[in-house]
Amino acid sequence: MSVTLERPAKLRQGRDLVSAALFDRLTDFCAEEYQYERGTAALIMDQALALLWVMGTTRSGDTMSPSKVVDPGWHTFMLHSEEYADWCNEHFGYFLHHRPSAAVRTKGLMADVVGKIKAAGFAVVPTMWGTAGECNPPACCGDGGC
Repeated sequence: MSVTLERPAKLRQGRDLVSAALFDRLTDFCAEEYQYERGTAALIMDQALALLWVMGTTRSGDTMSPSKVVDPGWHTFMLHSEEYADWCNEHFGYFLHHRPSAAVRTKGLMADVVGKIKAAGFAVVPTMWGTAGECNPPACCGDGGC
């Protein structure tokens, strides 16, 4: 008798929704414009692209919101207006507008948004969404080893 182990499905990455060249351009702009380290800017752009894809494909732009950390990624893409408009048309058939409302960024909403992104098969970085574990310094901050 043999046992076959199933491989877990590989999670999708937001960065794969655009060309590598565009992702690099967006990441570089986000890093410079918002004073982020490049690695952090890349995570922000990855998460923003996953969010946008879910919002656009499910037409849930009015009920989803980026976290404060991820929002600069959406702004970065929108500032590259030609690429953003083309991407929206290609993926959704319409332009996904940004209707900011900072008042709706509750922890519950962020957990709901993260759940929708995960349900669409994307990898989520909890620290980008404010959904990571509560911090109890100095012993443990919930995001890493204690």
